[in-house]
Amino acid sequence: MGKRIAGQENMIDGLLTALVAGGHVLLEGVPGLAKTLAVKTLAEVIGLSFKRIQFTPDLLPADLTGTLVWEASSSAFSLRRGPVFANIVLADEVNRAPAKVQSALLEAMEEHQVTLGEESHRLPDPFFVLATQNPIEQEGTYSLPEAELDRFLVKLKVDYPSTENEIRIVTGNLTKTPIVPVLDTRALRELREAAEAVFVDQKITEYIVSIIQATRVGKKDKKRAEGLYRYIAYGASVRGSAAVYKCARIRAMLDGRDFVTPDDVKKVVPDALRHRLVLSYEAEAETVDADSVLARILTYVKVP
Repeated sequence: MGKRIAGQENMIDGLLTALVAGGHVLLEGVPGLAKTLAVKTLAEVIGLSFKRIQFTPDLLPADLTGTLVWEASSSAFSLRRGPVFANIVLADEVNRAPAKVQSALLEAMEEHQVTLGEESHRLPDPFFVLATQNPIEQEGTYSLPEAELDRFLVKLKVDYPSTENEIRIVTGNLTKTPIVPVLDTRALRELREAAEAVFVDQKITEYIVSIIQATRVGKKDKKRAEGLYRYIAYGASVRGSAAVYKCARIRAMLDGRDFVTPDDVKKVVPDALRHRLVLSYEAEAETVDADSVLARILTYVKVP
């Protein structure tokens, strides 16, 4: 992937982590930073089926899931599958679609199935949703429901490349670099089994849970609003604990270790939790983002 995408190592690492974990990814960045190209390249690297859906305000659930079509010859309905029936689905500008489309996508993400009429239809295995959104332009967009955000394993922030890498992009014609598949579904299963074998000490697990619980504002915390908790309206859910635990194991495996360290946990916390925090109006007024809040929490929680 690095042969085609220059200067986005953190995004590639996050995509590979989610791929092994079997989780969905939310990519956030301004246009032109290779988000769509990265998803297409990932599909080529694994040799899986890929579909791209451009989300727009007039998109209908049937445009995503498919529909039932009446066949006069057989006097019965037949299923016309939508683009969601693919291994890797790119939901481009996901926050531009209305609530009904988001509900259909939520079922696919959580249940790995879509319901048409009275029947539910299983989606291919593996199945990944990789959604993109533009953090700048908000006109004509819909805020993603918190329940849907919580289903994304990680939220990756895509930043501008360095000067050196931007020169490579401009002069190197990287988009035409041929990609040879290096993974298949069997190898992916083996990677998942290897990740499951990574050892996590009880103290590391307690450390992960302590970080998650530190994001939650209790009654006693609300009384001391002058501190960190005035920036947090709601903290991370239990899915956040599971996401950090899973990603830390995969991070250790990709680094060539069979055990998790506190540094593995610290590395994955921003990607796994930044979209799970609901910040207060004070945070917005003072331009405090989720990454800043999480960085402060990591300095407060005792490291084992």
